[in-house]
Amino acid sequence: MNTAYLDCFSGVSGDMLLGALLDVGVPESSLRESLAALPLHGYTLTVAHPVVQGFAATRVTVEETHHEHHHEHHHHHAHRNLAEITALLGHAALSPSIRDRAIAVFTRLAEAEAGVHGTTVEQIHFHEVGAVDAIVDIVGTVAGLEYLRIDQLICSPLPMTGGWVRCAHGEIPLPSPAVCRLLAGVPVYGENLREELVTPTGAALVRELAQGFGPIPPMQLERTGYGAGSRQRADGRPNLLRLLLGQSTAVEEAQQVEVIETHLDDWNPEYWPHVSQRLMGAGALDVCLIPMQMKKGRPGFLLRVIAEPADRQAVTTLLFTETSAIGLRLRREQRLTLPRERITVTTPWGPVAAKKITTPDGVVITPEFEACRAVADAHQVPLQSVYAAIRCSFPAAQS
Repeated sequence: MNTAYLDCFSGVSGDMLLGALLDVGVPESSLRESLAALPLHGYTLTVAHPVVQGFAATRVTVEETHHEHHHEHHHHHAHRNLAEITALLGHAALSPSIRDRAIAVFTRLAEAEAGVHGTTVEQIHFHEVGAVDAIVDIVGTVAGLEYLRIDQLICSPLPMTGGWVRCAHGEIPLPSPAVCRLLAGVPVYGENLREELVTPTGAALVRELAQGFGPIPPMQLERTGYGAGSRQRADGRPNLLRLLLGQSTAVEEAQQVEVIETHLDDWNPEYWPHVSQRLMGAGALDVCLIPMQMKKGRPGFLLRVIAEPADRQAVTTLLFTETSAIGLRLRREQRLTLPRERITVTTPWGPVAAKKITTPDGVVITPEFEACRAVADAHQVPLQSVYAAIRCSFPAAQS
């Protein structure tokens, strides 16, 4: 699964996102092709490769050229509402998925602005945002993620700064009210800086496009890119957005397990079937009892339980109450499991439960011992005949 992680140590804006996508491998030609599909004129897009505080990065700048407009009319020209932007994107020769996601980002922006100003989505005119650069940033970012075939995008918690910023409504406090609305439900933290790090466009993009917020997910890291912001930070830190790309293997089960062990030399092993059943009932993933020679030549056992970390308490309590153990050893271990699912296989004696395991070489069907034994007993047939029947119906089992 293609996973992308957005490391917003210096916030996020639309142009930083575009820069990071280009830096990590989206060709400039692909970006320009997506943007050429928009019925938008009067802007230039520049791609530069600055070194920011020692880091090689990519900076995308969108500038309106006002060929057909005088400066006085520029403001009027920038006021587009959601219906106009939706129509503009609807007429563009974009793939439906890019168009729909871009409209969803704009809708979030309009809803946040409407909420802030106590008005309706229809009445909201994007001042800063309906301007050409936001359309370019949003369509370009959505197209870039699609080009990279990103299956899941995870975003870091976002920094919230103080101070004030000028906008069409006058001075507004940071983080801007629209950003506060957009980031409801997202983890944030305060940053002692008096300039804007998270823009409304950036917030709307991550809110719509990210599947989750938090630390870097487990993945095999492949590439890293840096998108440069337009301004320099007052505190001298690099104003960059980092994008990490990699492969994550989606597995249903905990891949971190708790291994719990104890040595027993004064315990009645007759209790083992009972204890193992109780341990499995308490959430153990697997249990085993291994015979061994203890000190002074006394025979004993090594009892080992593998459990999910969450079930550790229940398992340790059981071991102390059901065995003679007076001490346990615990350790965390990594485990790797093949994807598997329970299936039902048709046999001459009726349906039987089996496991379908996906290995690097293909799919393997393994019969469930208890299910097969029940069939063998009920129909008085050899157990190996039941196993053979399940292996024969393997093509049917694949469906």
